[in-house]
Amino acid sequence: MFDPELEDRLVRYCAIDTQSDETSAASPSTPVQLTLSRLLAEELTAMGAADVRITDYGAVLATIPGTAPGPVIGLLAHVDTAPAYHATGVKPVVHRGYNGGDIAFADAPGLVLNPAVSPQLADKTGHDIVTASGTTLLGADDKAGVAILMTLARHLLAHRDIAHVPLRLAFTPDEEIGRGVDARLPADLGADFAYTLDGGSVGDIEYETFSADGAVVRITGVSAHPGYARGKLVNALYLGAKILSALPLASQTPETTDGRDGFVHCYQMTGSNTEAELRFILRDFEREGLAAKGALLQAVCAAVQAGEPRAVITCEIRPQYRNMRYWLETDMTPVERARRACLAEGVVPVSRPVRGGTDGSRLTEMGVPTPNIFTGMQEIHGPLEWISVQDMAVALRVVQRLVAAG
Repeated sequence: MFDPELEDRLVRYCAIDTQSDETSAASPSTPVQLTLSRLLAEELTAMGAADVRITDYGAVLATIPGTAPGPVIGLLAHVDTAPAYHATGVKPVVHRGYNGGDIAFADAPGLVLNPAVSPQLADKTGHDIVTASGTTLLGADDKAGVAILMTLARHLLAHRDIAHVPLRLAFTPDEEIGRGVDARLPADLGADFAYTLDGGSVGDIEYETFSADGAVVRITGVSAHPGYARGKLVNALYLGAKILSALPLASQTPETTDGRDGFVHCYQMTGSNTEAELRFILRDFEREGLAAKGALLQAVCAAVQAGEPRAVITCEIRPQYRNMRYWLETDMTPVERARRACLAEGVVPVSRPVRGGTDGSRLTEMGVPTPNIFTGMQEIHGPLEWISVQDMAVALRVVQRLVAAG
């Protein structure tokens, strides 16, 4: 019964550009995110939600008053889309009643989506599949979560006879750049525990994520006219290449790891022969492994610096988020509640390590236990991103069970 509303909300929200930008010091990092945030605040107010506001740090907060006693549960999704791929001019396309074969893209004739490319499509015959048009990501990460929670809010506010505990909604900016949880959010949320709607396949209940640090390596070389550079020029780009080649590229990069393996990933290199900058993300499931990866990068930078003392090489590492398992494993109550909600809806719950992070990682670290729940999104952060409307409806029904009284 939710499918038309979920589809409408997803398509409308995905068409709004909300890409975040890690190079911006603003909060939110991009003003375009506030376009969707303001729309959500307006829609929540029109529904009759209480305490609707947009915080100074760009989060939309609202209350759905409980109709029965119980814990205050927070429900979160993020409005921003990943900077990793084009997100301007998104044109969502609904492929009605998927036939099990190839899905073509109107704006990218050479692009094809099928079960061989994305195995999760294999059991989606008959589903309504939403993609972008081929030149952008879709943004179901995490506008699917936004659409699910907005549909839930509208439903509960329109049917006040449904018994449910008090709910606090939060739609955060800048999750994709690791800045979705402001230090003020836990107190502003006011929840006993919470859930992010930011997961993938049906049944995924996630309570273990990467721990993450970001690193910036800056290199200052020595400039000289290339025609007269012998013994003078120190090329910052060459030194950057030396740093990359000294790292374990065959065993500790995203493309060479899976499962519980962590990695060191250089995702951006910019600059000139005079000054260059390399940006890295460091990931591991364990504290010791993450620290070792940071130490490795620093050691490589120090070795390259020692080989060329005329250059200046710095390596700055900053924490991003930590594995929520460190805290949740001491009290699995929120996880078990989500698993029971799945089973009540006939969905088999599955928990596996997430090779990424969520706003729940930071919230859990900050004292609000926040596991992650599936939405159905697949192939995120690229042009093949897709989602089943029917899978979104399953997620909505599970969350409705999750917040029910009793």
